Amino acid sequence: MKLGVLTNMLGSWPLEKALEYFTSLGIEMVELGAGGYPGRDHADPEVLLHSETKLQEFKDLIKKYNVGISAISCHGNPVHPNKAVARQFDYEMRQAILLAEKLGVHQINTFSGCPGDCPASENPNWVTCPWPNEFGDILNYQWNDVLLPYWADFVKFAADHGVDKIGFELHPGFCVYNTESMLRIRKEIGPALGANLDPSHLIWQGMEPVAVIRALGDAIFHFHAKDTKVDKYNTAVNGVLDTKPYGDEIHRSWVFRAVGYGHGELYWKEIISNLRMVGYDHAISIEHEDSIMSQKEGLERAVSMLKRCIIGEQPGDMWWV
Repeated sequence: MKLGVLTNMLGSWPLEKALEYFTSLGIEMVELGAGGYPGRDHADPEVLLHSETKLQEFKDLIKKYNVGISAISCHGNPVHPNKAVARQFDYEMRQAILLAEKLGVHQINTFSGCPGDCPASENPNWVTCPWPNEFGDILNYQWNDVLLPYWADFVKFAADHGVDKIGFELHPGFCVYNTESMLRIRKEIGPALGANLDPSHLIWQGMEPVAVIRALGDAIFHFHAKDTKVDKYNTAVNGVLDTKPYGDEIHRSWVFRAVGYGHGELYWKEIISNLRMVGYDHAISIEHEDSIMSQKEGLERAVSMLKRCIIGEQPGDMWWV
């Protein structure tokens, strides 16, 4: 495993300045936003796909700082019921695929997306309970009429351009948000779909990251290192389905935290060890979204913690037996 980072946290910095800083911390891999919600500050397909000079300059910078690219990220909702919105996300995701091809990267990260409740919808409709019965009808429409046909087509496009791993972040608000929905779409579409596993979204839903890791196994393509702190007092009053702004930390049921500020070192060592046991040997990519800490302080605290947790070497033979 190698320590990585999603670089958009310093999207206002030039790529070289960001790489210089990241590598000074011991970061070995970068996850680059190329559109959608992560933005494209450090890897803009509109530039890199249309200028061999700019593309070569980009490759030279990556080589200069001796970092690997763990994935190209373009999180979006390509099945949004607003057709214009869906087309834009789909376009940016396909551009990300073309950029990955140019860079020799075989993986992108994104969201599954969430449709509306019918063809005439204007906004997504995330279903969270089975009753009244029309919610079940909505789910059938979303999966069978929209989600599965879209991803069957997209996976073929990706394969035609050398991308054979599409990592879904299991994120509430989208159709693939937990273990069961991830395994369902993988079974329906095929092994090109897997998880960009982010424990922060599992924790507040009540899932146990180690159990999810064991259930997903080789369906884990990428890993986001981000923590969540559940406030037991606010949760005791209102539960975990919290729609208050992320900046209202003291009143929310949970908040995103830098690694180590939601759970301790042993918790993270268990996560890393179980990733190893299911065969994961790729990036531990820090995604910094801690509203209580600055970008640099949160990142540096996460790096410090993860350096004590990551297993970098292969175990070798069991010499004691």
